[in-house]
Amino acid sequence: MISLPTTVPQILAGIRSKQFSCVELIQATYQNIESKEPQIQAFLYLSKEQALQQAQAADQRLTTSSPEELPPLFGLPIGVKDVLNVTDMPTTAGSKILSGYTSPYTATAVQKLIDAGCIIIGKTNTDEFAMGSSTENSAYQTSHNPWNLDHVPGGSSGGSAAAVASGMLNIALGTDTGGSIRQPCSFCGTTGIKPTYGRVSRYGLIAYASSLDSVGVIGHSAQEITPIYQHMTGHDPKDSTSTQVPAQPTPQLTSLAGIKVGIPQEYFIEGIQPEVKQKVNQAVQKMAELGAEVIPVSLPHTQYALPVYYIIAPAEASANLARFDGVRYGLRQTADTHLDLFKQTRGQGFGNEVKRRIMLGTYALSAGYYDAFYGKAQKVRQLIRQDFINAFQIVDCIAAPVAPTTAFKIGEHTNDPLAMYLEDVFTLPANLAGVPGVAFPVGFDQSSLPVGMQLMGNYYSEHTLLAIAAHYQANTNWHAAAPQF
Repeated sequence: MISLPTTVPQILAGIRSKQFSCVELIQATYQNIESKEPQIQAFLYLSKEQALQQAQAADQRLTTSSPEELPPLFGLPIGVKDVLNVTDMPTTAGSKILSGYTSPYTATAVQKLIDAGCIIIGKTNTDEFAMGSSTENSAYQTSHNPWNLDHVPGGSSGGSAAAVASGMLNIALGTDTGGSIRQPCSFCGTTGIKPTYGRVSRYGLIAYASSLDSVGVIGHSAQEITPIYQHMTGHDPKDSTSTQVPAQPTPQLTSLAGIKVGIPQEYFIEGIQPEVKQKVNQAVQKMAELGAEVIPVSLPHTQYALPVYYIIAPAEASANLARFDGVRYGLRQTADTHLDLFKQTRGQGFGNEVKRRIMLGTYALSAGYYDAFYGKAQKVRQLIRQDFINAFQIVDCIAAPVAPTTAFKIGEHTNDPLAMYLEDVFTLPANLAGVPGVAFPVGFDQSSLPVGMQLMGNYYSEHTLLAIAAHYQANTNWHAAAPQF
Protein backbone atom coordinates (compact mmCIF):
# COMPACT_ATOMS: atom_id res chain seq x y z
CA MET A 1 0.00 0.00 0.00
CA ILE A 2 1.35 3.42 -0.95
CA SER A 3 2.00 6.23 1.49
CA LEU A 4 -0.74 8.81 0.94
CA PRO A 5 0.42 12.15 -0.48
CA THR A 6 -0.48 15.06 1.79
CA THR A 7 -1.29 17.83 -0.71
CA VAL A 8 -3.35 18.20 -3.87
CA PRO A 9 -0.29 19.10 -6.02
CA GLN A 10 1.49 15.96 -4.74
CA ILE A 11 -1.52 13.81 -5.66
CA LEU A 12 -1.83 15.25 -9.15
CA ALA A 13 1.91 15.13 -9.82
CA GLY A 14 2.27 11.61 -8.42
CA ILE A 15 -0.39 10.20 -10.74
CA ARG A 16 1.01 11.94 -13.82
CA SER A 17 4.54 10.77 -13.08
CA LYS A 18 3.23 7.25 -12.32
CA GLN A 19 4.69 7.19 -8.80
CA PHE A 20 1.47 5.40 -7.94
CA SER A 21 -1.62 4.32 -9.84
CA CYS A 22 -5.11 5.73 -9.38
CA VAL A 23 -6.25 2.39 -7.99
CA GLU A 24 -3.45 2.43 -5.41
CA LEU A 25 -4.38 5.99 -4.44
CA ILE A 26 -8.06 5.18 -4.01
CA GLN A 27 -7.32 1.99 -2.06
CA ALA A 28 -5.00 3.90 0.27
CA THR A 29 -7.62 6.64 0.67
CA TYR A 30 -10.27 4.15 1.78
CA GLN A 31 -7.84 2.40 4.09
CA ASN A 32 -7.12 5.76 5.73
CA ILE A 33 -10.85 6.52 5.99
CA GLU A 34 -11.59 3.13 7.52
CA SER A 35 -9.06 3.79 10.29
CA LYS A 36 -10.42 7.25 11.17
CA GLU A 37 -14.11 7.22 10.28
CA PRO A 38 -15.30 5.33 13.41
CA GLN A 39 -14.12 8.26 15.54
CA ILE A 40 -15.04 11.15 13.21
CA GLN A 41 -18.25 9.87 11.55
CA ALA A 42 -17.88 12.27 8.64
CA PHE A 43 -19.49 10.12 5.93
CA LEU A 44 -23.05 9.00 5.28
CA TYR A 45 -22.08 6.90 2.27
CA LEU A 46 -18.81 5.57 0.83
CA SER A 47 -18.85 4.85 -2.89
CA LYS A 48 -15.94 2.41 -2.87
CA GLU A 49 -17.08 0.20 -5.74
CA GLN A 50 -17.82 3.16 -8.05
CA ALA A 51 -14.59 4.92 -7.09
CA LEU A 52 -12.43 1.87 -7.82
CA GLN A 53 -14.15 1.43 -11.18
CA GLN A 54 -13.37 5.08 -12.00
CA ALA A 55 -9.79 4.56 -10.84
CA GLN A 56 -9.34 1.50 -13.05
CA ALA A 57 -10.65 3.45 -16.04
CA ALA A 58 -8.30 6.30 -15.17
CA ASP A 59 -5.30 3.96 -15.04
CA GLN A 60 -6.18 2.60 -18.48
CA ARG A 61 -6.38 6.15 -19.81
CA LEU A 62 -3.03 6.90 -18.21
CA THR A 63 -1.35 4.22 -20.31
CA THR A 64 -2.56 5.73 -23.58
CA SER A 65 -2.37 9.47 -22.85
CA SER A 66 0.45 11.92 -22.25
CA PRO A 67 0.34 14.04 -19.07
CA GLU A 68 -0.69 17.04 -21.16
CA GLU A 69 -3.73 15.19 -22.48
CA LEU A 70 -5.09 14.37 -19.03
CA PRO A 71 -7.78 16.55 -17.42
CA PRO A 72 -6.40 19.03 -14.86
CA LEU A 73 -7.67 17.30 -11.70
CA PHE A 74 -7.05 13.78 -12.97
CA GLY A 75 -7.40 11.16 -10.20
CA LEU A 76 -8.10 13.58 -7.33
CA PRO A 77 -10.31 11.98 -4.62
CA ILE A 78 -13.01 14.28 -3.26
CA GLY A 79 -15.99 14.09 -0.94
CA VAL A 80 -19.42 15.53 -1.70
CA LYS A 81 -21.83 16.93 0.89
CA ASP A 82 -24.97 14.83 0.93
CA VAL A 83 -27.24 17.60 -0.34
CA LEU A 84 -25.68 17.39 -3.82
CA ASN A 85 -27.00 14.73 -6.18
CA VAL A 86 -24.61 12.21 -7.73
CA THR A 87 -25.88 9.60 -10.19
CA ASP A 88 -26.49 6.15 -8.69
CA MET A 89 -25.58 7.28 -5.18
CA PRO A 90 -27.91 7.79 -2.22
CA THR A 91 -28.78 11.41 -1.51
CA THR A 92 -30.47 11.88 1.85
CA ALA A 93 -29.81 15.55 2.74
CA GLY A 94 -29.29 14.13 6.23
CA SER A 95 -33.04 13.39 6.46
CA LYS A 96 -35.10 10.26 6.98
CA ILE A 97 -37.63 11.56 4.49
CA LEU A 98 -35.12 10.78 1.70
CA SER A 99 -34.06 7.39 3.02
CA GLY A 100 -33.86 4.93 0.15
CA TYR A 101 -33.60 7.63 -2.52
CA THR A 102 -30.92 7.13 -5.20
CA SER A 103 -30.21 10.05 -7.49
CA PRO A 104 -30.79 9.58 -11.24
CA TYR A 105 -28.61 12.58 -12.13
CA THR A 106 -25.56 14.56 -11.01
CA ALA A 107 -25.41 18.15 -9.81
CA THR A 108 -23.70 20.46 -12.31
CA ALA A 109 -20.99 21.55 -9.84
CA VAL A 110 -20.10 17.91 -9.17
CA GLN A 111 -20.26 16.93 -12.83
CA LYS A 112 -17.79 19.67 -13.74
CA LEU A 113 -15.30 18.22 -11.26
CA ILE A 114 -15.88 14.68 -12.56
CA ASP A 115 -15.22 16.01 -16.08
CA ALA A 116 -12.01 17.59 -14.74
CA GLY A 117 -10.87 14.16 -13.50
CA CYS A 118 -12.02 13.99 -9.87
CA ILE A 119 -13.11 10.71 -8.29
CA ILE A 120 -16.02 10.78 -5.81
CA ILE A 121 -15.11 8.97 -2.59
CA GLY A 122 -18.45 9.35 -0.84
CA LYS A 123 -21.17 11.58 0.58
CA THR A 124 -20.42 13.57 3.74
CA ASN A 125 -22.66 14.16 6.73
CA THR A 126 -24.84 17.25 7.00
CA ASP A 127 -27.46 18.77 9.24
CA GLU A 128 -30.87 17.81 7.86
CA PHE A 129 -31.51 19.82 4.68
CA ALA A 130 -28.48 21.93 5.68
CA MET A 131 -30.40 23.39 8.64
CA GLY A 132 -27.96 23.58 11.52
CA SER A 133 -24.55 24.60 12.78
CA SER A 134 -23.19 21.37 14.23
CA THR A 135 -24.36 18.24 12.27
CA GLU A 136 -26.37 17.34 15.37
CA ASN A 137 -29.52 17.80 13.29
CA SER A 138 -28.51 14.98 10.95
CA ALA A 139 -31.02 12.14 11.14
CA TYR A 140 -28.21 9.58 10.93
CA GLN A 141 -25.23 10.61 13.07
CA THR A 142 -23.35 13.49 14.64
CA SER A 143 -19.89 14.13 13.26
CA HIS A 144 -17.00 14.87 15.63
CA ASN A 145 -14.37 17.58 15.55
CA PRO A 146 -10.92 16.01 14.96
CA TRP A 147 -9.30 18.58 17.28
CA ASN A 148 -11.48 17.39 20.18
CA LEU A 149 -13.89 14.53 19.63
CA ASP A 150 -16.25 15.87 22.32
CA HIS A 151 -16.85 19.02 20.25
CA VAL A 152 -18.90 19.62 17.12
CA PRO A 153 -17.22 20.19 13.73
CA GLY A 154 -19.72 22.94 12.88
CA GLY A 155 -22.39 22.75 10.26
CA SER A 156 -24.13 22.18 8.11
CA SER A 157 -21.05 21.14 6.08
CA GLY A 158 -19.51 19.64 9.22
CA GLY A 159 -18.94 16.24 7.64
CA SER A 160 -16.91 17.75 4.80
CA ALA A 161 -14.84 19.94 7.15
CA ALA A 162 -14.19 17.05 9.54
CA ALA A 163 -13.15 14.75 6.68
CA VAL A 164 -10.59 17.29 5.51
CA ALA A 165 -9.33 18.30 8.96
CA SER A 166 -8.84 14.66 9.96
CA GLY A 167 -6.78 13.95 6.84
CA MET A 168 -9.26 11.54 5.30
CA LEU A 169 -9.54 13.78 2.22
CA ASN A 170 -7.78 16.84 0.83
CA ILE A 171 -10.91 18.28 -0.79
CA ALA A 172 -14.63 18.09 -0.01
CA LEU A 173 -17.58 20.04 -1.34
CA GLY A 174 -19.94 21.94 0.92
CA THR A 175 -22.81 24.36 0.67
CA ASP A 176 -23.25 27.70 2.40
CA THR A 177 -26.71 29.17 3.02
CA GLY A 178 -25.91 31.16 6.14
CA GLY A 179 -22.30 30.21 6.88
CA SER A 180 -22.37 26.44 6.44
CA ILE A 181 -18.94 26.29 4.77
CA ARG A 182 -17.16 29.06 6.62
CA GLN A 183 -18.30 28.17 10.15
CA PRO A 184 -17.19 24.50 10.05
CA CYS A 185 -13.92 25.64 8.47
CA SER A 186 -13.42 27.90 11.47
CA PHE A 187 -14.27 25.13 13.93
CA CYS A 188 -12.08 22.51 12.20
CA GLY A 189 -9.10 24.65 11.11
CA THR A 190 -9.69 24.20 7.39
CA THR A 191 -9.97 26.66 4.49
CA GLY A 192 -13.17 27.15 2.52
CA ILE A 193 -14.84 29.40 -0.02
CA LYS A 194 -18.44 30.55 -0.33
CA PRO A 195 -18.65 32.02 -3.84
CA THR A 196 -20.70 34.96 -5.03
CA TYR A 197 -24.35 33.94 -5.32
CA GLY A 198 -24.82 32.43 -8.78
CA ARG A 199 -21.11 31.91 -9.46
CA VAL A 200 -21.53 28.12 -9.11
CA SER A 201 -24.64 26.39 -10.46
CA ARG A 202 -27.21 25.21 -7.93
CA TYR A 203 -28.67 22.63 -10.32
CA GLY A 204 -28.71 19.30 -8.48
CA LEU A 205 -28.45 20.90 -5.05
CA ILE A 206 -31.36 20.03 -2.77
CA ALA A 207 -32.59 23.51 -1.99
CA TYR A 208 -32.85 24.94 1.50
CA ALA A 209 -33.27 28.66 0.73
CA SER A 210 -32.96 29.27 -3.00
CA SER A 211 -31.92 32.94 -2.84
CA LEU A 212 -29.16 32.19 -0.30
CA ASP A 213 -27.67 28.78 -1.22
CA SER A 214 -24.12 28.60 -2.60
CA VAL A 215 -21.97 25.59 -3.50
CA GLY A 216 -18.33 25.83 -2.44
CA VAL A 217 -15.14 23.98 -1.52
CA ILE A 218 -13.31 22.98 1.68
CA GLY A 219 -9.61 22.08 1.76
CA HIS A 220 -6.41 22.63 3.69
CA SER A 221 -5.34 25.90 2.08
CA ALA A 222 -6.42 28.63 -0.32
CA GLN A 223 -3.86 27.38 -2.82
CA GLU A 224 -5.42 23.91 -2.83
CA ILE A 225 -9.06 24.94 -3.12
CA THR A 226 -8.48 27.53 -5.86
CA PRO A 227 -8.32 25.17 -8.88
CA ILE A 228 -11.27 23.14 -7.53
CA TYR A 229 -13.41 26.25 -7.18
CA GLN A 230 -12.40 27.52 -10.62
CA HIS A 231 -13.51 24.30 -12.32
CA MET A 232 -16.94 24.51 -10.65
CA THR A 233 -17.76 27.99 -11.90
CA GLY A 234 -19.58 29.11 -15.02
CA HIS A 235 -23.02 29.66 -16.42
CA ASP A 236 -25.38 26.70 -16.41
CA PRO A 237 -28.49 26.82 -18.65
CA LYS A 238 -30.15 24.50 -16.13
CA ASP A 239 -29.88 27.19 -13.43
CA SER A 240 -31.38 30.54 -14.39
CA THR A 241 -29.65 32.23 -11.43
CA SER A 242 -26.16 31.19 -12.52
CA THR A 243 -24.02 34.09 -13.64
CA GLN A 244 -22.65 34.81 -17.10
CA VAL A 245 -19.60 36.58 -15.57
CA PRO A 246 -16.47 34.44 -16.18
CA ALA A 247 -14.19 33.62 -13.24
CA GLN A 248 -10.86 35.43 -13.28
CA PRO A 249 -7.54 33.65 -12.68
CA THR A 250 -6.18 33.99 -9.17
CA PRO A 251 -2.96 36.04 -9.08
CA GLN A 252 0.06 34.97 -7.05
CA LEU A 253 0.88 37.90 -4.78
CA THR A 254 4.39 38.74 -3.64
CA SER A 255 3.05 41.14 -1.00
CA LEU A 256 -0.21 42.71 0.14
CA ALA A 257 0.95 46.20 -0.81
CA GLY A 258 -1.94 48.15 -2.28
CA ILE A 259 -4.58 45.89 -0.68
CA LYS A 260 -7.05 47.73 1.53
CA VAL A 261 -8.55 45.58 4.29
CA GLY A 262 -11.68 46.82 6.04
CA ILE A 263 -12.37 46.06 9.70
CA PRO A 264 -16.09 46.30 10.60
CA GLN A 265 -16.72 47.41 14.17
CA GLU A 266 -20.07 45.60 14.13
CA TYR A 267 -18.31 42.20 14.01
CA PHE A 268 -16.44 42.69 17.29
CA ILE A 269 -19.48 42.60 19.54
CA GLU A 270 -19.89 42.15 23.26
CA GLY A 271 -19.89 38.47 24.14
CA ILE A 272 -17.37 37.38 21.52
CA GLN A 273 -14.85 34.88 22.92
CA PRO A 274 -11.76 36.95 23.85
CA GLU A 275 -9.37 34.54 22.14
CA VAL A 276 -11.33 34.77 18.89
CA LYS A 277 -11.04 38.54 18.92
CA GLN A 278 -7.34 38.36 19.83
CA LYS A 279 -6.39 35.87 17.10
CA VAL A 280 -8.33 37.71 14.40
CA ASN A 281 -6.70 41.00 15.41
CA GLN A 282 -3.29 39.33 15.27
CA ALA A 283 -4.06 38.01 11.78
CA VAL A 284 -5.07 41.50 10.64
CA GLN A 285 -1.83 42.83 12.08
CA LYS A 286 0.09 40.17 10.16
CA MET A 287 -1.64 41.26 6.96
CA ALA A 288 -0.59 44.82 7.72
CA GLU A 289 3.01 43.64 8.15
CA LEU A 290 2.72 42.00 4.72
CA GLY A 291 1.82 45.37 3.22
CA ALA A 292 -1.96 45.68 3.54
CA GLU A 293 -3.58 48.95 4.55
CA VAL A 294 -6.08 48.41 7.38
CA ILE A 295 -9.11 50.71 7.32
CA PRO A 296 -12.08 50.84 9.74
CA VAL A 297 -15.43 50.41 7.97
CA SER A 298 -19.04 50.31 9.11
CA LEU A 299 -21.79 47.87 8.15
CA PRO A 300 -24.54 49.52 10.19
CA HIS A 301 -27.36 47.10 9.40
CA THR A 302 -25.40 44.01 10.50
CA GLN A 303 -27.42 43.87 13.72
CA TYR A 304 -30.54 43.02 11.69
CA ALA A 305 -28.96 40.15 9.72
CA LEU A 306 -29.92 37.42 12.20
CA PRO A 307 -33.66 38.21 12.39
CA VAL A 308 -33.82 38.95 8.65
CA TYR A 309 -32.19 35.61 7.81
CA TYR A 310 -34.51 33.67 10.12
CA ILE A 311 -37.52 35.12 8.35
CA ILE A 312 -36.32 34.77 4.74
CA ALA A 313 -34.58 31.38 4.98
CA PRO A 314 -37.45 29.52 6.74
CA ALA A 315 -39.95 31.13 4.37
CA GLU A 316 -38.07 29.80 1.35
CA ALA A 317 -37.56 26.45 3.09
CA SER A 318 -41.28 26.05 3.76
CA ALA A 319 -41.89 26.38 0.01
CA ASN A 320 -38.95 24.23 -1.10
CA LEU A 321 -39.69 21.38 1.30
CA ALA A 322 -43.34 21.16 0.26
CA ARG A 323 -42.22 18.75 -2.49
CA PHE A 324 -41.40 16.06 0.09
CA ASP A 325 -44.88 14.64 0.43
CA GLY A 326 -44.45 10.86 0.29
CA VAL A 327 -45.76 10.65 -3.27
CA ARG A 328 -42.80 11.15 -5.59
CA TYR A 329 -39.67 9.94 -3.81
CA GLY A 330 -38.22 8.99 -0.44
CA LEU A 331 -40.16 7.92 2.63
CA ARG A 332 -43.83 7.01 2.19
CA GLN A 333 -46.09 6.15 5.11
CA THR A 334 -49.26 4.08 4.74
CA ALA A 335 -52.45 6.11 5.12
CA ASP A 336 -56.14 6.02 4.15
CA THR A 337 -56.32 9.51 2.68
CA HIS A 338 -53.97 11.83 0.82
CA LEU A 339 -54.01 14.30 3.70
CA ASP A 340 -53.07 11.60 6.21
CA LEU A 341 -50.32 10.42 3.83
CA PHE A 342 -48.80 13.92 3.79
CA LYS A 343 -49.15 14.40 7.54
CA GLN A 344 -47.72 11.03 8.53
CA THR A 345 -44.88 11.05 6.01
CA ARG A 346 -43.75 14.58 6.83
CA GLY A 347 -44.37 14.13 10.55
CA GLN A 348 -42.15 11.07 10.75
CA GLY A 349 -39.69 12.00 8.00
CA PHE A 350 -38.69 15.49 9.14
CA GLY A 351 -36.66 16.21 12.26
CA ASN A 352 -37.52 18.81 14.89
CA GLU A 353 -35.35 21.62 13.48
CA VAL A 354 -36.74 21.21 9.97
CA LYS A 355 -40.30 21.23 11.36
CA ARG A 356 -39.47 24.35 13.37
CA ARG A 357 -38.22 26.23 10.32
CA ILE A 358 -41.11 25.10 8.14
CA MET A 359 -43.55 26.42 10.75
CA LEU A 360 -41.66 29.71 11.09
CA GLY A 361 -41.59 30.15 7.33
CA THR A 362 -45.21 29.24 6.79
CA TYR A 363 -46.23 31.72 9.47
CA ALA A 364 -44.12 34.50 7.93
CA LEU A 365 -45.73 33.90 4.54
CA SER A 366 -49.30 33.56 5.78
CA ALA A 367 -52.06 36.05 5.01
CA GLY A 368 -51.87 39.08 7.27
CA TYR A 369 -48.21 38.54 8.15
CA TYR A 370 -46.46 38.55 4.75
CA ASP A 371 -45.96 42.32 4.60
CA ALA A 372 -45.19 42.63 8.30
CA PHE A 373 -42.49 39.95 8.28
CA TYR A 374 -41.30 38.61 4.91
CA GLY A 375 -41.82 41.83 2.95
CA LYS A 376 -40.09 43.93 5.58
CA ALA A 377 -37.22 41.44 5.89
CA GLN A 378 -36.58 41.72 2.14
CA LYS A 379 -36.38 45.49 2.43
CA VAL A 380 -33.86 45.29 5.26
CA ARG A 381 -31.93 42.71 3.25
CA GLN A 382 -31.38 45.38 0.59
CA LEU A 383 -30.01 47.73 3.25
CA ILE A 384 -27.53 45.04 4.33
CA ARG A 385 -26.52 44.57 0.69
CA GLN A 386 -26.05 48.32 0.28
CA ASP A 387 -23.78 48.39 3.35
CA PHE A 388 -21.40 46.02 1.57
CA ILE A 389 -21.58 47.96 -1.70
CA ASN A 390 -20.69 51.16 0.16
CA ALA A 391 -17.80 49.50 2.02
CA PHE A 392 -16.30 48.04 -1.14
CA GLN A 393 -16.01 51.50 -2.61
CA ILE A 394 -13.37 52.07 0.08
CA VAL A 395 -11.72 48.67 0.64
CA ASP A 396 -10.80 45.54 -1.35
CA CYS A 397 -11.99 43.11 1.29
CA ILE A 398 -13.47 42.96 4.77
CA ALA A 399 -11.79 40.89 7.50
CA ALA A 400 -13.84 39.58 10.41
CA PRO A 401 -14.28 36.61 12.74
CA VAL A 402 -16.17 33.67 11.28
CA ALA A 403 -17.95 32.77 14.52
CA PRO A 404 -18.14 34.39 17.95
CA THR A 405 -16.71 31.27 19.61
CA THR A 406 -14.59 28.25 18.86
CA ALA A 407 -16.25 24.83 18.51
CA PHE A 408 -18.73 24.10 21.29
CA LYS A 409 -19.33 20.73 22.91
CA ILE A 410 -21.70 18.20 21.39
CA GLY A 411 -25.05 18.66 23.11
CA GLU A 412 -24.23 22.11 24.49
CA HIS A 413 -26.84 23.95 22.39
CA THR A 414 -29.21 21.07 21.68
CA ASN A 415 -32.05 22.48 23.77
CA ASP A 416 -31.38 26.13 22.96
CA PRO A 417 -32.11 26.87 19.27
CA LEU A 418 -31.41 30.59 19.68
CA ALA A 419 -27.90 29.93 21.01
CA MET A 420 -27.32 27.68 17.98
CA TYR A 421 -28.59 30.40 15.61
CA LEU A 422 -26.23 32.95 17.16
CA GLU A 423 -23.24 30.86 16.05
CA ASP A 424 -23.92 32.14 12.50
CA VAL A 425 -24.28 35.81 13.40
CA PHE A 426 -21.07 36.81 11.55
CA THR A 427 -21.62 34.69 8.45
CA LEU A 428 -25.27 35.44 7.62
CA PRO A 429 -24.71 38.96 6.18
CA ALA A 430 -22.59 37.71 3.27
CA ASN A 431 -25.35 35.30 2.22
CA LEU A 432 -28.04 37.96 2.49
CA ALA A 433 -25.94 40.28 0.33
CA GLY A 434 -24.75 37.51 -2.02
CA VAL A 435 -21.06 38.46 -1.69
CA PRO A 436 -18.22 35.90 -1.60
CA GLY A 437 -16.29 34.86 1.49
CA VAL A 438 -13.16 32.84 2.25
CA ALA A 439 -12.54 31.37 5.72
CA PHE A 440 -9.19 30.12 7.01
CA PRO A 441 -7.48 29.36 10.36
CA VAL A 442 -5.56 32.09 12.23
CA GLY A 443 -4.69 30.41 15.53
CA PHE A 444 -5.95 28.35 18.44
CA ASP A 445 -7.65 29.05 21.75
CA GLN A 446 -6.35 27.84 25.10
CA SER A 447 -8.16 24.53 24.60
CA SER A 448 -6.28 23.96 21.31
CA LEU A 449 -9.41 24.51 19.22
CA PRO A 450 -8.97 26.39 15.93
CA VAL A 451 -9.95 30.04 15.45
CA GLY A 452 -11.04 31.13 11.97
CA MET A 453 -11.12 34.44 10.14
CA GLN A 454 -13.14 35.30 7.03
CA LEU A 455 -12.43 37.67 4.19
CA MET A 456 -15.53 38.99 2.41
CA GLY A 457 -15.21 40.69 -0.96
CA ASN A 458 -17.14 42.52 -3.62
CA TYR A 459 -19.22 40.56 -6.12
CA TYR A 460 -17.10 38.24 -8.31
CA SER A 461 -13.89 39.07 -6.41
CA GLU A 462 -13.14 35.48 -5.38
CA HIS A 463 -9.77 35.63 -7.16
CA THR A 464 -8.73 38.55 -4.95
CA LEU A 465 -9.88 36.89 -1.71
CA LEU A 466 -8.13 33.62 -2.56
CA ALA A 467 -4.93 35.46 -3.51
CA ILE A 468 -4.90 37.40 -0.22
CA ALA A 469 -5.61 34.25 1.81
CA ALA A 470 -2.93 32.30 -0.06
CA HIS A 471 -0.33 35.02 0.59
CA TYR A 472 -1.25 35.11 4.28
CA GLN A 473 -0.92 31.32 4.46
CA ALA A 474 2.41 31.41 2.63
CA ASN A 475 3.69 33.50 5.53
CA THR A 476 2.02 31.60 8.40
CA ASN A 477 1.59 27.94 9.35
CA TRP A 478 -1.82 27.75 11.01
CA HIS A 479 -3.32 25.92 8.00
CA ALA A 480 -0.58 23.28 8.16
CA ALA A 481 -1.39 22.18 11.71
CA ALA A 482 -2.93 18.70 11.98
CA PRO A 483 -5.01 17.28 14.86
CA GLN A 484 -3.93 14.20 16.80
CA PHE A 485 -6.80 11.91 17.75
